[in-house]
Amino acid sequence: MKLWPLCLLFTAFIGVAQPPVDALIDQNLKKTLIEHKAFVSIPNLPSNPALMLENIAFVEERYKALDFTTSLLETSTLPILLVEKEYNPNYKTVLFYVHIDGQAVNPATWDQEDPFTPVLKVKNSSGDYKAISWDHLDTKIDNDWRIFGRAAADDKAPIMMFITALQLLKEQQKEPTFNIKVIFDPEEEYNSTALLSTLDTYKSRYAADYFVVMDGPAHDSNKPTLTFGCRGIATAAITTYGARLPQHSGHYGNYAPNPVFRLANLLTTMKDDDGKVLIENYYDGITITPETAQVLSSVPFDATDFNKKLGVHTAEKVGNSYQEALQFPSLNVRQIGTSWTGEGLKTVVPEYAIANLDIRLVPETDGDAQLEKIKKHITKQGYHLIDRAPTEEERLAYPKIATFTGKTSVNAFRTDPDDAFGKKMRKALSQSFGEEPITIRMMGGTVPIVPVIKALDVPTVILPLVNMDNNQHNPNENIRIGNIRQGIKVCLALLETAF
Repeated sequence: MKLWPLCLLFTAFIGVAQPPVDALIDQNLKKTLIEHKAFVSIPNLPSNPALMLENIAFVEERYKALDFTTSLLETSTLPILLVEKEYNPNYKTVLFYVHIDGQAVNPATWDQEDPFTPVLKVKNSSGDYKAISWDHLDTKIDNDWRIFGRAAADDKAPIMMFITALQLLKEQQKEPTFNIKVIFDPEEEYNSTALLSTLDTYKSRYAADYFVVMDGPAHDSNKPTLTFGCRGIATAAITTYGARLPQHSGHYGNYAPNPVFRLANLLTTMKDDDGKVLIENYYDGITITPETAQVLSSVPFDATDFNKKLGVHTAEKVGNSYQEALQFPSLNVRQIGTSWTGEGLKTVVPEYAIANLDIRLVPETDGDAQLEKIKKHITKQGYHLIDRAPTEEERLAYPKIATFTGKTSVNAFRTDPDDAFGKKMRKALSQSFGEEPITIRMMGGTVPIVPVIKALDVPTVILPLVNMDNNQHNPNENIRIGNIRQGIKVCLALLETAF
């Protein structure tokens, strides 16, 4: 008889035992997907402030239900939503960043009636995605189903993953092991004007021990990924000149200098046939140590398959692999034009030719310094370099004239993957998934919030969660359901990590 209460206690314990994390996520996945559908259904273009405020209210409501303090911080344009919760004054604080806006849409280019009406799709035997009823969520949910809609991946999916993870912790009567702040940027797709305007005023509100940027796609294997830096960007334009006005190519060909050939010859002095920049000191300060090489080589990469996807025979040889190439500053000609911009062709020697450049930066290369190296190189090629159109006197005084303009938009950042913060993040994901996450030292793109990262001056990691083939910024943007499932698990792993 005395054993009976113990049996009851044991039975009760079994009854309340927590299911494994995967089962827990599956039990709540339909709810998350329905919430995600409702969220994506609210258009999120900053050109419509009223709808942007609806997006903000949608998120704010869910964080209030999680007992977070919410604030709308006034900016030069749209307000910043900041949510925060202190679980323990002795805990470290992690600041998370997401953006709540989306890219503009052209509905005519989408394979659905309205980009802001989410559509659930499955790939058919022909490799095309076809719509299926949302009622399919009542059956077993397939990882390879996708939700199509603007901002479905970038960046509303990570927002919903994180909210779901917090909700699941609360339902289990658990708490994160660090204090949390989350910034919701209303204009990331438009250079984060609102957020950057608040740095001086609200820097103390954003203060934290660590910073996690939840944006961008994971590695194309869809394995958990941590990215420890991104390249910066500077832009420039080089203009070369011929005669004062466009000239008839019959009357003046072989006499009036052609600025296109001058520009072409100048550009070819800047890079060799292997794609390496020839400008003096362009790669100064960059060393691929054995430790760095090990991090880079750990990222899965098949050059043959990669080149096939790009449709190229041979890659440039700046680095020994794709990842290594990203560790060096680039020099890209993004557009070339002449003085004739109308329809059709004219038989003229152009008045001028212009090359628009972008320079991707790494932490070892400051943008302004790289621009100065380019200017010095142009001067060495015999050009009189100016920052405006030439005067009549200059046209007659110098055999070769070029106009150069440039500016640094944002410099690069990088956190050491072996920093204590990075190590703990990697360990948390390794324990949750049974294998090391993919560690990317530096991604090729640029995020506009690098000035925020620089201002906070704390270890920063980019946490990319969506599928690489999500058509980000393009028609038919989508999120793979398997990435939502995995992203919730990633967030849960991190929320239970003591930083």
